[in-house]
Amino acid sequence: MQLTHTPARTFVGISLSMSLLDNKTVELWRQFMPHRHAITGRVGVEMYSLQVYPEGYYQQFNPANAFEKWALVEVVPGTIPPEGMKVFLLPQGDYVMFVHKGDISTFVQKLQYVLQEWIPASGLLLDERPHFEILGEKYRNGDPESEEEVWVPVRRP
Repeated sequence: MQLTHTPARTFVGISLSMSLLDNKTVELWRQFMPHRHAITGRVGVEMYSLQVYPEGYYQQFNPANAFEKWALVEVVPGTIPPEGMKVFLLPQGDYVMFVHKGDISTFVQKLQYVLQEWIPASGLLLDERPHFEILGEKYRNGDPESEEEVWVPVRRP
């Protein structure tokens, strides 16, 4: 686990409303991937999976509760998105960052540890800002050797 700060960042991509019970992640990325090369002003080659949870989502957790999920790339501020895509502005803030290696079952376990044990023990609080994953060069969907960075927003009490 690493406590880190990220400045405000600008992204372009698409989003879908979903829940954990009605997970549309595959559909989201199927819509995004063929059109990602139309995005100008890109910063880096990474792709971002980003979740915007409604206020109190984790305090009153229910897998049927909806949230907004984005498939994105980072761009320079002022970039005009291609038709059918939108700009997303990520506010600056502190995050707990960890690298996840492996499949979804171990991801869920690690995220539960971070949310239920690591953050409370650190004296920090979970913040009501977007959560995101950076899908870099080592990310391979479905591959047990796949790696991604997971960023969980935190704040001081």
